[in-house]
Amino acid sequence: MKKKKLLSLTLIVCMLVTMLAGCGGSSAASTDNSSAAAPAAESSAAGGEETAVAALDSLPAAVGEGTITASPEFYASTDLSKDYTVNMYLIGDVPNDWDKVLSLVNEYLKPYNTQLAVTFMSWSDYQTMYSLVLAGGEQVDLIFTAPWCYMYNEAAKGSFYELTDDFITNYMPLTRKYQAAESWDETTISGRTIAVPSNVASPMGKIVAVRQDLMEKYGMSELKTWEDYKKYMLTIAEKETPESGIYALAASGDNNELWDVYRQQTDTFLALDSSYMDMMYEYKGDIPAKEDIKLAYEFDSFLAYARDMKEMADAGCWSRSALTNTVTDDDAFGNLQGASIAWNASVFTYMEQAEKTEGVECMAYDLTTDHLVSAEAYSNNDMAITAGSKNPERAAMVLDMIKFDTYLNRLLILGIEGEHYSIDDKGQYTELDKATEFAASAISASWAIKNGDLTEAGVPEREKKITDAWKERVEMNPTITFVFDDTNVKSYVSAVTAVLTDYVPMLELGLVDDVETTRNEMITKCYDAGLQSIYDEFYTQYDAWLATRQ
Repeated sequence: MKKKKLLSLTLIVCMLVTMLAGCGGSSAASTDNSSAAAPAAESSAAGGEETAVAALDSLPAAVGEGTITASPEFYASTDLSKDYTVNMYLIGDVPNDWDKVLSLVNEYLKPYNTQLAVTFMSWSDYQTMYSLVLAGGEQVDLIFTAPWCYMYNEAAKGSFYELTDDFITNYMPLTRKYQAAESWDETTISGRTIAVPSNVASPMGKIVAVRQDLMEKYGMSELKTWEDYKKYMLTIAEKETPESGIYALAASGDNNELWDVYRQQTDTFLALDSSYMDMMYEYKGDIPAKEDIKLAYEFDSFLAYARDMKEMADAGCWSRSALTNTVTDDDAFGNLQGASIAWNASVFTYMEQAEKTEGVECMAYDLTTDHLVSAEAYSNNDMAITAGSKNPERAAMVLDMIKFDTYLNRLLILGIEGEHYSIDDKGQYTELDKATEFAASAISASWAIKNGDLTEAGVPEREKKITDAWKERVEMNPTITFVFDDTNVKSYVSAVTAVLTDYVPMLELGLVDDVETTRNEMITKCYDAGLQSIYDEFYTQYDAWLATRQ
């Protein structure tokens, strides 16, 4: 990527002179915008470009070092003469106080002759709606995306607008100034940047949370290893489930989160994370050779994990109908239907939910204290301008502002100050009673526009103890900037993914007669469906990427 350094003041001046002369962005609409912007430039009088540069230069040097306030003069090359509504699509459920928050966003956008309209695709609907929205007749300007939310699939279809260096410089000045330079590679596919990633890469260790009151009930005090956890699970299945109906883990759909906990013990990273088709390698301190990367389920570690899952399934650690359960294991834990869950620091939210019941105590445990902790990718949550946007420049402005204007950024991440949260002079926020109506990071947009400058005050010691320890062991995945373009093998990817979708959940839940036979059958069917062709294409692209890193 070319976006490795901030532009110098001289270069910014030159670009602004060019912009104000009427040479605009890279979209089809930019010709109209440049001619519309010319009168605005003329009316600004001589020295207008210097004023804009001075205003940008007067902002804090970095996010978190002071209040960042956007100004219409930053967007001199964007035609703001006509009213325009930017339509943004998000996934997830609508917070109760969303209308109040959105009205304040739109009040703030009035000087820009712009409104924001937002459509939420619910958790139960987004998997069917997402592609239809982008392919259909809906007017969409901005949309949440991620590797786990169809980013690669939709990028291959051309669903996202390309963010060139010139476009970002002309229409997203705050993004140009503040976005981490190294983050762009993660949303660049085949040389085209198709989304703006989040602006923070934080430790993402995998942990388990358990009912500590049940631990103590059966004579256990602490979990240090995977074997300790397994013993707890089997004990709950034997002694607690027949008594209370509480499952050791109220699994739903698969046990993918528990697999992540397990594989963290093997110091592995994913070179591709996509709908069960995970390409994995064992990290040995450097970029792996291509031969070391293979389908996760071909590793012995997955086979060992699947054997443990069968032992637990046969013991009754979860329901035999787990494949079709619709209540998530997280919600079940919070509602006291499960005695454990596995994931990242989000488990603390469900621990607090469970502990609202008198007598219930929970605790989280890191079972892998002598192994690496991965960092969340910048690209784990992203916002994209759609290829079908009628005004990508105005969409870019709104995205630029909600991402880096301090007021708008906090409004969408935390809600209304004094009502949903308070914040101290250290930038640490505290949720207030009304946070139940708009919780911190309640909407998917907030995950994509986070900058790492906001931390919660009064984090419980049990959480700090784990998350602080992660910082000492964090390792960045050296293949994070490698993005596999499956265009040439799309039919094979679809066929192999279909096989994996049939088999992996069963294996992760131990709901098979014979683990090794079933795993081998799955792998054979994957090769029959074209896995070798995928490997060939993957390795070819990986070689090309690797050459740029040497």
